Amino acid sequence: MKKEEFYFDSRDNVSKIHAVRWTPDSGNVVAVVQIVHGMAEYVERYEELAKFLTDRNMVVTGEDHLGHGKTVPEGGIQGYFCEQDPATVVVRDVHRLKKMTQELYPGVPYFILGHSMGSFILRNYISRYGTGIDGALLLGSGFQPGANLFFAKLVLGAEMLCKGPKKVSTVLNKMAFGKYNKRLEELKTAYDWLSRNEENVAAYIADENCGFIFTTNGFKTLFALIAGAHDKENLEKIPKELPLYIASGDMDPVGDYGTGVKKVYQLYEEAGIKDITLQLYPEDRHEILNESDKEKVMADIGEWLAKQLAFHS
Repeated sequence: MKKEEFYFDSRDNVSKIHAVRWTPDSGNVVAVVQIVHGMAEYVERYEELAKFLTDRNMVVTGEDHLGHGKTVPEGGIQGYFCEQDPATVVVRDVHRLKKMTQELYPGVPYFILGHSMGSFILRNYISRYGTGIDGALLLGSGFQPGANLFFAKLVLGAEMLCKGPKKVSTVLNKMAFGKYNKRLEELKTAYDWLSRNEENVAAYIADENCGFIFTTNGFKTLFALIAGAHDKENLEKIPKELPLYIASGDMDPVGDYGTGVKKVYQLYEEAGIKDITLQLYPEDRHEILNESDKEKVMADIGEWLAKQLAFHS
């Protein structure tokens, strides 16, 4: 595959967004898959998935969100998005890349895959722009009860008053992630909940562009995305014919060990979405694309995409 890095203007009207495009060596393109990465990571962590998909003649693209990866300018702040309506801006940045990519591959079936926070970005995206894509893949997503989110927003308000928008919030970070290892035995790191794959966990910890603590602005953005993903009006706006693929590990605390993932499935079912696939992987934790059985995870994604492409042939 060929790899190209480029930048485009963010919808915040200030920042430059770093993006990557991987293209198949064959030159034959049957689909485009856009990746929406998760919290405190960056899009190039998905290069193995990109290789898998480009080997199957798919173009893969994605961007580093504001406050992440190479989008953070020199002297910039990791985990800080932007001043005005960051939850909307990050969704619109995903859409801008989608439009740019579609211009390069007009008429080619287009899919978007979101992991973790990226899945919440994508869940907001399909409420606004779902008619323009051919399928959405939600990995490592979850369901957040309204009471939990309400309390988190109260704490966020106090944190922002005390610290302002650009300071990291260890309080909110502990609230969000402090219990994620509670079901695991023989803990080795604070990030064991990410995956059973110890090499993946070690690489994540060693990477300066992973695992950083969000600013209060970052948590404000995250909470707004979660709220938007659960909003009934937004759910009703999703095209009923849009195929959805939902996949998680059944030991992923973000998805409440499968329970929350099933609730997400139910949300879309109740919203009238007609084509929903749910896949739970036994013993897998949060990062199913980096898990011990990642080959099966990618194979299942490839099979689902092939099924969708069959409808376009």
